[in-house]
Amino acid sequence: MKIVHIVYSLEMGGAEILVAQLCRLQRSHGHDVSVIAYSNLGTLGESLVSEGFTVKVLGEAPLAKTFLRFIGELRRLRPEVVHCHNTAPTLQAAIPARLAGAKCVLSTRHSLVAPPYDMKEEKAFNFAARFCDWVVGICDATCENLRGVPGARKDRIVRVYNGVDPVEPAEAVAKDGFTLLFVGRLAPVKNLSTLVRATAIALKQRPDLKLWLVGHGHERDALEALVNELGIAESVTFWGERLDVAGFFAAADVYCMSSVSEGLPMSLLQAMSMRLPAIVTNVGGMAEVVRNAECGLTPPVGDAEAMAEAIVQMAGDDAMRSRFATNAQAAYDEHFTLDRMDQAYMDLYLRPRR
Repeated sequence: MKIVHIVYSLEMGGAEILVAQLCRLQRSHGHDVSVIAYSNLGTLGESLVSEGFTVKVLGEAPLAKTFLRFIGELRRLRPEVVHCHNTAPTLQAAIPARLAGAKCVLSTRHSLVAPPYDMKEEKAFNFAARFCDWVVGICDATCENLRGVPGARKDRIVRVYNGVDPVEPAEAVAKDGFTLLFVGRLAPVKNLSTLVRATAIALKQRPDLKLWLVGHGHERDALEALVNELGIAESVTFWGERLDVAGFFAAADVYCMSSVSEGLPMSLLQAMSMRLPAIVTNVGGMAEVVRNAECGLTPPVGDAEAMAEAIVQMAGDDAMRSRFATNAQAAYDEHFTLDRMDQAYMDLYLRPRR
């Protein structure tokens, strides 16, 4: 089967990591897989190119010109399946995919799509989605939100849980103390100031506490300033962006996220594959998964005191952490492997609605 994935770019991010892993697995199963990116190649794109994948970067342009570029590329490639990832790629490529004769056109929304909606954007997406056979939400919460948008084709919305390769065993990064780990973008939506403040509060009861932030983003300077203001610089480490995060997962005691909006982050699933219990805010797919799997605690969004209580509780209860670790591994094996996700997508590819 010839499959083309459409993305905005292949910079480092959760959805982009998922696309790269899906490309590799689908090729290993004998499919002809390529990627078209609208904006730029990015770190992950460079890796795919080095592995022999065809990755075409169109370059940013007005919508009409972008349409024509997609039509030209897709007619040249003649894929059976065009898989768009998120809003902009769907707006740009779903109609060209139909005009190019693709048998199945599919769009995955990788975010929570939470109200209040950007109605202009969502109406445009729903129009483009009429040219798709399926619209995939990556958790129940995303699917529910998508169905709530006026004009949505509810009969075409289906859930496919994200899946990831398990984190390969690696030598643990050296540490001392009870270590909290976050891996991802240092972006406003991650609301990491709440996690930093919660760490400062929890340190009063657990002076051995450490917080590791692995990733980069525009919020780093502000977060470093907050850490210094709170006087906890010795307990917080900014590791920057890392391509290989296995050693951090191997060393950590708990995985933490304090996002204000979140779908189903790859890093949480990676943590589950490493038997890490979780503390995540009560929002979106991540809370849905942690609650259903019974593998962690879900304090309210923006409540540093409640998150600090969860940290102290988790640090002080070995039996709880052991139970959550076992549940995390079992849930990952049953629901969140890359193979399971790929099989769910292949089932959709093979039964287009049109």
